[in-house]
Amino acid sequence: MIPTPETKLPKVETTIFTVMSALAAEHNAVNLGQGFPDFDVPKRLVDAAARAMADGLNQYSPMPGLQSLREAIADKTECCYGYRPDPNTEITVCSGGSEAIFNAIHGVVKAGDEVIVLDPCYDCYEPAIDLAGATAVHVSLDPRTFAPDWNAIKAAITPKTRMLMINSPHNPSGAMLNRDDIDALIELLDGTDIYLLSDEVYEHIVFDGAQHESVLRYPQLRERAFVISSFGKTYHCTGWKVGYAVAPPAMTKELRKVHQYNTFCTFTPAQVAFAEMIREEPEHYEELGAFYQARRDAFREQLKQTKFEPLPVPGGYFQLVDYSKVSDLDDMEFCRWLTVEKGVTAIPLSPFYANPPKGQRLIRLCFAKSDATLDAAIERLKAL
Repeated sequence: MIPTPETKLPKVETTIFTVMSALAAEHNAVNLGQGFPDFDVPKRLVDAAARAMADGLNQYSPMPGLQSLREAIADKTECCYGYRPDPNTEITVCSGGSEAIFNAIHGVVKAGDEVIVLDPCYDCYEPAIDLAGATAVHVSLDPRTFAPDWNAIKAAITPKTRMLMINSPHNPSGAMLNRDDIDALIELLDGTDIYLLSDEVYEHIVFDGAQHESVLRYPQLRERAFVISSFGKTYHCTGWKVGYAVAPPAMTKELRKVHQYNTFCTFTPAQVAFAEMIREEPEHYEELGAFYQARRDAFREQLKQTKFEPLPVPGGYFQLVDYSKVSDLDDMEFCRWLTVEKGVTAIPLSPFYANPPKGQRLIRLCFAKSDATLDAAIERLKAL
């Protein structure tokens, strides 16, 4: 008798990003849904990866990542945040930020534990928690500002709480934690044995002169934290799937136990290229905020020609818009209608929640796109 699998992820279907991108392709829609840039990767990065492949650097890298890349990451971290992690015991290169998050959760979270997540949250968080046999405890952010309610988070902590997950700049809203939030977080975790996972993949995409409050700046937090970063977001190459985790040695040891039997290592030529890019062209990440701020500002100005109400965007490359003046449909149906009938694809917000706020009429648009793509989308949205 052929066995019938009993699903280990009963709440999981095909991700909303895959669903909406397939719908966009089917209907030839302008895709502002899935968060990937459609402009060129830096030339130095492409040339360095091609040169590495031509030079024969095509075999396994060391499990934690190439030494040259880990050294470059350590120096960059010190430059950005005033703290230099040990490249040998505190930095692990992974196949994207999502793998790093998975490894961190499975490294320290056990069956029966609880992990606090802040809704709306990215969709890879809860499945990793479920597969660890733990429970995701959802605490909602403010439905308009997406600021954390630290009293509500404190009330969610129980003796079973093993980890708290935060994300700044935030996907999908672009909201950012400020220094008051950091102080509240330090106070909240002081005296506990709760791990912190800080998803900082949009760390360099911050606007209006703001400072990214990385957990790595604060010794009271980094001593208990996994900090996750993504080269794909910083260097416009999401398809390369390379990221990394920074954590104290004992925590890194547990993360690497999972990593070595998950992917073991990550695409070697890309690691060579990122090491060179960090060393030789630091202005890329230093100027990334200004690069995207110009796109944010131009896109928001274009949205004034439509009936959409844009929310503030402190960081990241997503623009939330309120579509209440356009339709009373729920966000899932509205995004389907917008794609099929009007030729523009967005991402609904409700899949980022365990319990979406009633009556919320928000969708996510990605402005990490070429001028031609954004112009084409706006022309279609003006007709609504």
